[in-house]
Amino acid sequence: MPILGPNQYGKAENRVVKITRDGATHHIKDLNVSVSLSGDMDEVHYSGSNANVLPTDTTKNTVYAFAKEHGIASAEQFGIHLARHFVTSQEPITTARIRIEEYAWERIATAGEDEHSFVRQGQETRLTQITYDGSSWEVVSGLKDLTVMNSTNSEFWGYVKDKYTTLPEAYDRILATEVAGRWRFNWSDDEQETPDWETSYEQVKKHMLEAFAETYSLSLQQTLYQMGSRIIDHRAEIDEVRFSLPNKHHFLVDLEPFGLKNATEDGAVYFAADRPYGLIEATILRDGCEPRIPVDLTNL
Repeated sequence: MPILGPNQYGKAENRVVKITRDGATHHIKDLNVSVSLSGDMDEVHYSGSNANVLPTDTTKNTVYAFAKEHGIASAEQFGIHLARHFVTSQEPITTARIRIEEYAWERIATAGEDEHSFVRQGQETRLTQITYDGSSWEVVSGLKDLTVMNSTNSEFWGYVKDKYTTLPEAYDRILATEVAGRWRFNWSDDEQETPDWETSYEQVKKHMLEAFAETYSLSLQQTLYQMGSRIIDHRAEIDEVRFSLPNKHHFLVDLEPFGLKNATEDGAVYFAADRPYGLIEATILRDGCEPRIPVDLTNL
């Protein structure tokens, strides 16, 4: 008889928007929450018995009730509340994994005193995944869809060449990428002091962008390493960073048929290619730590 392997179930992509009113000033938390539970679930697979199954609809309802009952101070803290609840309130459940996407809103300035109008920010989507097994925590946060560009201070030359190589060496090029990143916190126990999740996210993004902007890049790999190193060096609460960086290629357009010189030093015209693209990925670790973030970020 085949044996059941790892399994989980839950309710995915529960969209919850929480408005907090501070007089005429309102605050928004806009989340997409996915709940995944695992534990003693053999019989529901083997015989169809639901005796140990908390309905996925109940997990959905819990997300909305907790948003009201506990509020949403941060995506991480909200996920911690949910994970703890599912593991401690349901004996068959031994592990809860909460994945959250957060969408940012920016306040619209008005002439009046009311502050209840917002425009959706489009820079990036904030992410977090909280896993709890009843005794220890793993919190991995991050972001995706953060597009950045350096219009100079990037080169690419000295690479291996064979009979299939046609790419010319570049000594002044555009470097652009769409950042997908995850970072793992070293907070794992309720006895430890909890990080300031909101400040941590803001500071990680700040150091990441500063490293991208300030690195004179001879390769996207070099820039990636500097981005991760800056985070590890400046944020003591983080032990591991992983990036997936597609190289958003910009190629000089050949304008010679029209009698036009198209040189980078004069301010060039480029063709922005969306595919195929180079894909640069790597993990940066604090010395002495082991990698735990999946190599394939689509599995996180």
